[in-house]
Amino acid sequence: MSSPKIILYTSRLCPWAHRAHIALKEIGLEYEEVTIDLSKPREPWYLEVNPRGLVPTISYDGAIISESGIVAQFLADAHQSHLLPPSTSTANALYRARLSFFVDAFFTKVIPHLFASIRAADETERDVAAEQLVAGIVKELEPLLEDTDGKGPFFGGSDRLTLAEVQSGSFLLRILSFAKPEHGLVSAKFTTLVEQAPRFKRWAEATVAHESVNFIYDEKTVADKMRAKFAPAAKV
Repeated sequence: MSSPKIILYTSRLCPWAHRAHIALKEIGLEYEEVTIDLSKPREPWYLEVNPRGLVPTISYDGAIISESGIVAQFLADAHQSHLLPPSTSTANALYRARLSFFVDAFFTKVIPHLFASIRAADETERDVAAEQLVAGIVKELEPLLEDTDGKGPFFGGSDRLTLAEVQSGSFLLRILSFAKPEHGLVSAKFTTLVEQAPRFKRWAEATVAHESVNFIYDEKTVADKMRAKFAPAAKV
């Protein structure tokens, strides 16, 4: 099979677009990167590529695929690897369903509290957001990581990245790094509170340490951009 011609339309500051970078890096696919400036109205040529004007979008041998979760899923399906088994057996289909449920829980029950923290008007609100963030982790994610006990740190006890980490890694980077004192976008209390979820903590730390996850992450730039974007809310 010849290598596909892939063009990735992206912004490295966007956590959603970051998912595509992780998938491409981990699978080992070569691609051309085209940066889209999200601070400006989209150029007409890009709206022809993706009428919604969002990133990421990929051109895969001329076929246009957009929306970050769909892009990552497509790449994992099109290029069979350790990221995701094919749905050729009931066991594999069940694994894929459990992985999808885990990712859904992460984004619907946990990540909203990250954004609440970033938008917090003061430290009291930020502390509450951290408490709710960890409560969601403990209730929703910690039980789903039971398979990692005594095994690899990644989803299902894998010792290699899975699609779960591809989909969540860029947000884990932000949760853990934004809690540092120099950034203060997540309450410093998070670092202590997350000890209540040792499986999650191990999983998150292993994920963000992985080169495929962190290779494009400019922590200071991302944190500064987030602070600048939401600073008006903090002055209300």
